[in-house]
Amino acid sequence: MEIQYLTYLMENPEAYPNSNNFKDTIMPISLQEIEILEQLYNHGNPFPKALKELLFLAGKSCYVLDYGIYNTQEKMQEFVRRQMLANNRVINRPFFAIDVYSGGDQFIFVNLDEGDNPPTYEGHFYHDPIKDYDQPSWIWTVTPTLSDLISHGIDRIKQGMNPF
Repeated sequence: MEIQYLTYLMENPEAYPNSNNFKDTIMPISLQEIEILEQLYNHGNPFPKALKELLFLAGKSCYVLDYGIYNTQEKMQEFVRRQMLANNRVINRPFFAIDVYSGGDQFIFVNLDEGDNPPTYEGHFYHDPIKDYDQPSWIWTVTPTLSDLISHGIDRIKQGMNPF
């Protein structure tokens, strides 16, 4: 697969490459696994190119994303959808979760109908009365593109910070 949007991730496959104590490496999933995910979560339509690249490069493990305790992308998607149902949360478009964090209370996702390098959004399963909600009461825009989110995380790692 030709990588167009996530070249920075492809060029930086390892977090902390100079550390003797800790290293983290991206790990891919196969194109066949991606096709199954497209069937399940996008009605058989191709995923946005940047998402497909992310899964192809780092669908099993990505040091700038938290896949939670889930050992497959499908299990992570099922968790997000179960939590949404249990908390009366609805996204009325095809979407794909790319990160689950904060003890499973929050997730980052892309809508699958917003172009080849879609914006990323954060969803909260539980209502936080402290935050001022200007979108549906539980969703905020995180970055203008998926590649921006990944690049930002890589840059934070390179500066010795947590990618999140």
